[in-house]
Amino acid sequence: MRPPPLAQPMKETCGWGTNDPLMTAYHNGEWGVQIHDDRLHLEFIVLEGVQAGLSWRTVLYRREAYREAFHNFDPKRVAAYTDADTERIMNHPGIIRNRRKIEAAVKNARALLEVQKEFGSFDRYIWSFVGGKQKVNTFTIFKDMPVETEESRAMSKDLRKRGFTFIGPTICYAYMQAAGLVNDHLTKCYRWKEVQI
Repeated sequence: MRPPPLAQPMKETCGWGTNDPLMTAYHNGEWGVQIHDDRLHLEFIVLEGVQAGLSWRTVLYRREAYREAFHNFDPKRVAAYTDADTERIMNHPGIIRNRRKIEAAVKNARALLEVQKEFGSFDRYIWSFVGGKQKVNTFTIFKDMPVETEESRAMSKDLRKRGFTFIGPTICYAYMQAAGLVNDHLTKCYRWKEVQI
């Protein structure tokens, strides 16, 4: 009789979201992965703005509803929204009904299109805040991780100058972490090396 296969050792992670399948999937598959797609940039900017005052888990569980309500965050479509669209989204049962945040999403889509005109892509513009290359941090514990940095303050200031809203330095830093502009996986986490590629 053949012996049972040996159990695969568990990979060490940052330790957050481990008791929640959606949070685990987000940590393992998305957080810190470098993105270069303007639609995804808009999605993360909007969702990080929505998160203000809430937990990321709360937002993550409504992400598909936001994608549905905002036409998958197509910048041109969102930028063309009217007051009627704002009302439509306000009545969507799956999202957090905050009028100011909905209006901010539309305003941010319009501002993103202006950045595209100037720089050729929003991606080229936004990556300039880290010199075009992911900033790799070497934190071993979360309490050492900042909530904002010099780069996120500069980003926030310039984005606001360009008409973006709900985009303070803390929101900018969370967005930078999500979009892979910075790698804030703890060094013990197996994803720390993987997202550098």
